[in-house]
Amino acid sequence: MHRKLRLRKREDFNVVYRYGRSFANSQFVVYWRKRSTRGSFRMGVSASSKLGGAVVRNRLRRMVKEIVRLNASKLLEDTDLILIVRKPALSLPYKQMEGSILHVLRKAGLLKGSSQNAGGSSQSAGRGNRPNHRNGKQGK
Repeated sequence: MHRKLRLRKREDFNVVYRYGRSFANSQFVVYWRKRSTRGSFRMGVSASSKLGGAVVRNRLRRMVKEIVRLNASKLLEDTDLILIVRKPALSLPYKQMEGSILHVLRKAGLLKGSSQNAGGSSQSAGRGNRPNHRNGKQGK
């Protein structure tokens, strides 16, 4: 993935986490935020140390970046996005990982021609749309 297409600074990640929206499937979580500046999308990949050692995490990051690079023409422009790798993604072969990434991006409305747009989705699993309860129990 080209260097100018990557999110690299901590503050860029924090802005997307804080003000962005999110969608998830069992293997990946995507956070995204529309940018006001014109240009291509920018992407960052996050793989927790809980997934394994550095070799495992870097391999997953490389695979995710390659999948996004090959499908870059399908993604909406002017978007910052972060893909978070979850533990079930460790056992996926490349083709299934590609399908899972495209699924979560389609679900989030980040693919061109998808039924929802990144700015207009009302079914976000983002922070503002969670029910007001803890540990699965309803409050009084």
